[in-house]
Amino acid sequence: MTHQNVQENVQAYYGEVLQSSADLQTNACCMPDDVPAYVRDVLSKLHDEVLAKYYGCGLIAPLDLQGMRILDLGCGAGRDVYALSGMVGEGGQVVGVDMTTEQLDVARAHQGFHAQAFGHGASNVAFHHGFIERLDELDLEPGSFDIIVSNCVLNLATDKAAVLRGAHRLLKDGGEMYFSDVYADRRVPEALAKDEVLYGECLSGALYWNDFLGLAKGAGFGDPRQVTRRRLTIDNPELEARIAPMSFLSATYRLFRLDGLEAGCEDYGQAVIYKGSVPHAPDEFELDDHHLFKTGERAEVCGNTWRMLNQTRFARHFEFIGDFATHNGIFPGCGGDSPFRGLDEAGASCC
Repeated sequence: MTHQNVQENVQAYYGEVLQSSADLQTNACCMPDDVPAYVRDVLSKLHDEVLAKYYGCGLIAPLDLQGMRILDLGCGAGRDVYALSGMVGEGGQVVGVDMTTEQLDVARAHQGFHAQAFGHGASNVAFHHGFIERLDELDLEPGSFDIIVSNCVLNLATDKAAVLRGAHRLLKDGGEMYFSDVYADRRVPEALAKDEVLYGECLSGALYWNDFLGLAKGAGFGDPRQVTRRRLTIDNPELEARIAPMSFLSATYRLFRLDGLEAGCEDYGQAVIYKGSVPHAPDEFELDDHHLFKTGERAEVCGNTWRMLNQTRFARHFEFIGDFATHNGIFPGCGGDSPFRGLDEAGASCC
């Protein structure tokens, strides 16, 4: 299939075939169970039609969003756009991009409803029709977004490297791309990649996780950080047999647009102390799946982690100790292994 054929098939699948999340044939695109109370409160204010047309696979709500300008790539009917609009507040803005007209029609129909639900004097969201592989064709100013999110959409893109390059171009210095997607434990065979149902169900377009890391770094995002992961179970015997023996997981990554990030985690004798001031995180703050900072406790960090805290919106929430004057070699204990290794399969399914 050509890129155009793939895009047309995805548009038809999400615009015509799927009428609600109940029509999905696998559980690849579904909400994780452990949603924080403050997020549940925001979701409870969303319009039922927007909630019914949710096809995400993760929770794309990083902390400390007040006043932020956020871009949602592949926003669909707008569930995440509207949830984030409540979190950024009236002084923030959320912009959604999607290629499916039917989905955008639903999203735009409820702008007034959500402005009223969150007590905003006017809507703080906007929607653009377009392709996330061609973000440079949209009326979006480079370097104008604090955060870019995406929820189970990168796997549907025909040119994933172009999506990541476009996101890097639109982010401010110190901004981040925070997104959830589906990854495979090996490269998807070409025959499966042409399967329209498996592609629409977010499986056969999934990147091999190690290829994703290479694409992210090639787009300018040094040292990608995994935040969460969970193994996906298909729960559809026919489709499961077609993809065997491949395994899939849903993972959330954060990619920072930062100069100076190194290929490895290097030790400069630096440390940080979390102040406990990030909203909804008074006792501890989780940067990624191997950096959990407890309030008031000194934590030794590598140079990359130091930059991710010191040169981003999180800087005001930490005390910083040390600089880059002395290099002590590689930092012990940082990640880099396969995300599939050691993943507990018990209780990992959802929906």
